[in-house]
Amino acid sequence: MDDQRLTPADPTRPAPTLPARPARGLRRVVLPWLLCAAAVGWGGWTSWQLWKPDPPGDPLATMLTAFAKQNRLTVFSAELAPVVASDDARLFGMLRSRQVAVIPARVDYTVDLAAIGPDRLRWDAAAQRLEVILPPLQLSRPNLDEGRAQYLREGAWITRTAQEALTRENTRLAETQAARGAANPALMTLARTAAREALRQNLTVPLQVAGYRAATITVRFDGEPAPR
Repeated sequence: MDDQRLTPADPTRPAPTLPARPARGLRRVVLPWLLCAAAVGWGGWTSWQLWKPDPPGDPLATMLTAFAKQNRLTVFSAELAPVVASDDARLFGMLRSRQVAVIPARVDYTVDLAAIGPDRLRWDAAAQRLEVILPPLQLSRPNLDEGRAQYLREGAWITRTAQEALTRENTRLAETQAARGAANPALMTLARTAAREALRQNLTVPLQVAGYRAATITVRFDGEPAPR
């Protein structure tokens, strides 16, 4: 068997270095994940900037804008049927005639939203409560439906001129009576109740859009006591 001898190391010879391949391999594995994480982070930040909820807006400005867009709001309508009568005399009273009429009429109750300014709005930021003070209701001129009117005429001989005069007078009386009937306390109470509910419903959506989803709304008319 051949002798095997160990050759002593040369102290002047540089020590061998480790290959750099593992470091390059590590970078190849980690770098894609870092790029992916950065892309995800950038995408999330961009999405947040695009879709993040806006801070709550000014509730009073929101309400005034809503009022300006609607201008006038019809909150109630009353159907009335005035019964009126008129008389006509001609030829020195020798020809007398009488006409009784039932003329259906409709009266609308509206709120002038354009008249609601900042002085009619109260906003409690701590309680998120909006109070709206409405101006008096406005009643429209009675809309007479003479196509559905019923007439009863009395007289031995009623000329066309007399009939036209009787119809005109009954129309005038029916309009006056319908306006008076529409202003009676019972109908006015119903109309105010309908107005409060209509305003609450119309203002809820703008407030929610402005960011006040838990806000409450109270509506009252001039002269009514403030809620406690």
